[in-house]
Amino acid sequence: MSPAATAEAPGRLTVIVREAAKIPAFVRRDLMVALSYRGAFAMDVLNLAGQAVMFWFIGKMVDPATLPTYGGSRTTYMEFVAIGMVLSLVIALLLQRVATAVRQEQMIGTFESLLTTPTAAATVQVGSAAFDLLYVPLRAAMFLLIIAVGFGLDFAVSGVLPALSVMAAFVPFVWGLGLLSAAAMLTFRRGGGGALIGATVLGLLSGAYFPLDLLPGWLQDIAALNPVAIAIDGVRQALLSGDGWASLSPKVLLLVPMAAASLTAGVAAFRLALARERRNGTLGLY
Repeated sequence: MSPAATAEAPGRLTVIVREAAKIPAFVRRDLMVALSYRGAFAMDVLNLAGQAVMFWFIGKMVDPATLPTYGGSRTTYMEFVAIGMVLSLVIALLLQRVATAVRQEQMIGTFESLLTTPTAAATVQVGSAAFDLLYVPLRAAMFLLIIAVGFGLDFAVSGVLPALSVMAAFVPFVWGLGLLSAAAMLTFRRGGGGALIGATVLGLLSGAYFPLDLLPGWLQDIAALNPVAIAIDGVRQALLSGDGWASLSPKVLLLVPMAAASLTAGVAAFRLALARERRNGTLGLY
């Protein structure tokens, strides 16, 4: 290795460490904002509780024979739908917040200021969503625990860590979709609906609220490649049957390349949109 290359490597490492050290500042800022809106959290709890009660009554009308089996036992509709409901909430919140994080920075007048500081665009991307990427899954886990205790649902504790591994492989997919939507918002201002429509279609084919076996055959084939459906089914498999790492590894291996493709496309689209707005001098417009 040449002396120049040797000198360049530590320099790059120093830059990465320096940029990573800025992420906690974003997290702290968003935490303080979240703490100032405690009512929103209470409303989320009430909303989820209302949905849980509604699906509990719906479950009384569902034929148990239509529900899938996990670990050799047929699940109840409430166990089936509780996981789908909570994960749908995670997906919706993450997608919305990643997509609107940049727009929020624009509207409060801090986006352009951030980019004039010696802060990389990638750091702004990660920092703007870092709090939600940590907080939303934790909040979802708490909601699921509340529903499980409140309705006497039987989830396998041994499946918690495998379920988290499935979510860790899946979250970058949602993040990528959010960055695609953020890129559209930067370019078209209010034109980020395309990614949200796509996410809605993925949600309908996810099996969150009904078994995918009820769909027509050709839609079942499409749903089998839906990352949302793969993630939800993987978490159900982990929590309802207590399956370990070995049985869930095929789902994780399917999710990783899909998540990588989504995140790569999102990062590329956001950088292109950011470069275009800088050239046009329109970063501050919203």
